[in-house]
Formats: sequence, structure tokens, C-alpha cells
Amino acid sequence: MHIAMLSPIAWRTPPRHYGPWESVVSLLTEGLVSRGYNVTLFATGDSETSGKLHAVCARGYEEDRSIIPKVWECLHISELFEHADEFDLIHNNFDFLPLTYTGLVTTPVVTTIHGFSSPGILPVFKKYNRKEFYVSISDADRSPDLDYIKTVRHGIDIKLFDFQSEPDDYLLFFGRIHPDKGAREAIEIAGACNKKLILAGIIQDEDYYHRQIEPHLDNYNAVYIGSVRPVQRNQLLGKAYSLLHPINFNEPFGLSVVESMACGTPVIAFNRGSMPEIIENGKNGFLVQTVSEAIDAVAHVDDIDRACCRRHVEQFFTIDRMVAEYIQVYKTVLEKTKREDHRPWGYYKILADDDVYKSKEIVVFPHKRLSLQRHQHRSEHWYIINGRAQITLNDKTFVLAPGQSIDIPKGARHRIANPGSKNIRFIEVQTGDYFGEDDIERFEDDFGRS
Repeated sequence: MHIAMLSPIAWRTPPRHYGPWESVVSLLTEGLVSRGYNVTLFATGDSETSGKLHAVCARGYEEDRSIIPKVWECLHISELFEHADEFDLIHNNFDFLPLTYTGLVTTPVVTTIHGFSSPGILPVFKKYNRKEFYVSISDADRSPDLDYIKTVRHGIDIKLFDFQSEPDDYLLFFGRIHPDKGAREAIEIAGACNKKLILAGIIQDEDYYHRQIEPHLDNYNAVYIGSVRPVQRNQLLGKAYSLLHPINFNEPFGLSVVESMACGTPVIAFNRGSMPEIIENGKNGFLVQTVSEAIDAVAHVDDIDRACCRRHVEQFFTIDRMVAEYIQVYKTVLEKTKREDHRPWGYYKILADDDVYKSKEIVVFPHKRLSLQRHQHRSEHWYIINGRAQITLNDKTFVLAPGQSIDIPKGARHRIANPGSKNIRFIEVQTGDYFGEDDIERFEDDFGRS
């Protein structure tokens, strides 16, 4: 199975610090490659992967503001879909825009919906509903207007998070500085509990930060340290007394919640969105409704067994579990969309199959060729649609361009090759009295079938 993995290009894959979608894509890609799957990652040019990297955008546009997002998003997405025929399946992790390309290709597309930025994007998902395959990242984040093939909750690389049985006394806010994430509420909770609060994360709403966060920062009781890299993240989460997650929106998933628990740190979260799917109230954290309830919960953090938090992640939120569930999704989708017979050189689709003729649409991958062969019971006519084909017919060689065709007489030795960098697509019409595979007599074959 050859999978095209489409990552966003806001940040590098994997991200250096912030980039939750890119982080999940990286973990999934590496997990698939480690299991022997052939994965081509479409991401920024500075991305890192043990699979094959395909990039048109050098860096993430959030890291290089000279990059115009919409321009390079269009180039990035179109690059994948122009190579769609080379893959068995495309996994879209780039929101709704790639869906608008899916009607132009025959390769099946799985789209993980990583959350809805607003109800305004739903019309695109609704247009392609039941035509494409949607995966949700939590049951809570499902739209009633859409159909889903499965919910696959994120997994993390638990080896990157050290269990800490003895925490320090500070509370931690770890997330975007934005009203949705509740940074101001975290300051209020920590202040009422007379505990130090460390805030970490990118500033996504500058006005909110300057008006409601910055005035409370004193570099002692409330400290903002910016966005952190993996090593510092591990230390911050592991040594926190508790992670505060007082969200003001329906959280689609919440990676920081799982990462915190992997370190043994309990989470106090507002009971919205996916939180009940991650937190077992009173066992690995607390689900609360208000700031007042969160303040009360801080007093009971010592009742939580930090080892229980770690075990919960080991049981439900590992990379292995996530990868295994996605592999099952891929297999289900490929079974549902069987449409052609794949070969090492490409694939074909039968267009018509009659007693006296048979028609196929055939695709030959770049730098591949079919065997040198002949037939005793049928003649063929080839019509080139895309690409430049190198044709061998007995002892002669021809180059055919789109719109050109050639007859292959019964008994003639023949071969088609693709010396170029793009797929060749052609129509083959067979006429005769027998069209079985055992009427192929091979003389030379690149794949050991002669």
C-alpha cells in the first residue's frame, strides 16, 4: 500500500514547538513506515520523515512570514493531486480545501477532520459527504450533518514523556493564548489557590494577551514563558502539580491533556467537547463546570494517583493504537473503492468486457514499462491520453504523444514504456476471440514474470 500523507504547511512536520496537526501527521507517518508501509509525506521542505518527503514549500508560513499562505497552500495541495495516480490512497490532514480536488482523481481520499474552525466551513464537507471518507478525532467533534467511517483519537509517543511521581507546586497552563483556551480563567484559578502559574504556548490573540493576560504577569506568581520545545514541554508537564484546561469552547481533542497525563500530571478541565472522552473524573483529573469548581478541584489533586494517569494513556492514547486504527480505516476504504487491478508498473481499469472486444484504461507510472509480450488470440489498439509513450513493435520503436494511436497486430511483439516523470494514461481496445491473461507470452519483464 502506497499512501500519500498530506500535512498542513503552517509549521514544519514534525513541529519544532507548536503545530498539533503537524505533530499528529508526523507520528502517524513514522508509525506507518515502521510497520513497513510505503508513505510519501507532503509537507514543508524542512520537514523530517523516515518516509519519502515531497515538498514545494520550503518552510512553514507561520515560521517565515514572507510566504503567502494561500499561494503556497494551493501549490502544496495541487502538487499532491497532480501525482494522485501514483498512490493507492491519500490521507488528507489539511482541512476542507483538498476536498475540492477529489472529484478530479480516482484515488480514494481519507480526510481526518481535526476540528471545525467555524460553522462556515461545513458546506464544503457537506458537498463531499458520502463521496469521501471522514474520520473524526473524538465522538464529541462529530457534526450531525456528516457521515464518518470511524473515530480515531490521537495517540502520542509516550517515550517522549517521563513519568514524574513527585511534582513541584506550580500549576500549568499549556496551550494557545486565546479566549477559547481559557488563559485568563487559569490565572484566576491559580490566584485564588495561592499557587504559582506558568503559562506556555503561542500568542494567537494579541489583543487578548495584552488586555487580559499581560497585566497579571509578575514573573513570580504568574509567568509566561512562550512556546516551548519538546524537552522543556516534558519537564514542564511532568513537574506541574496540575494542568489547568479551563476551555471556553468544545475542544475537538486536546493533545496537551493526554501529554500531561502521560507524565502523571492530573488535569482540571472544563467539561466541554472531548474532555469526558479523555478524563475519567476523579481518577486521572477533574471535570468541572466553572472557575469556582476548578478552584475546589485544586484542593483535591493529591487524591489523584499519578500512576493511574500514566496507565490511562498507555491503555488508550498510544501511537500503536492510533496507527492500527488508521490501517484498518485504509483497508476498509480500499475494499469499498476497488476499481482497478494494480500491477508493479501501474494499474488498469476495465471499461468494457464483451464477447468480441474488451476495453481498458491503463496507467503506467514514471520510469516503468510493461513486459515485452505478444498475443495469439487478440489484436490491440492503443490511444494515448496523457504523457509521451515509448512503443516497441517488433524491431521498431515509436514515441507517441497525446492524441496519437497505434495498432498492435495479433502475434506482434510489443511493449509500452514510460521514460518520463509523469504518468502515461492510454486506452487499450482488444479485439479477438479470447482475452484471458494466459494469452500473454512474455519475453522480457522487469518484475521477473517472463
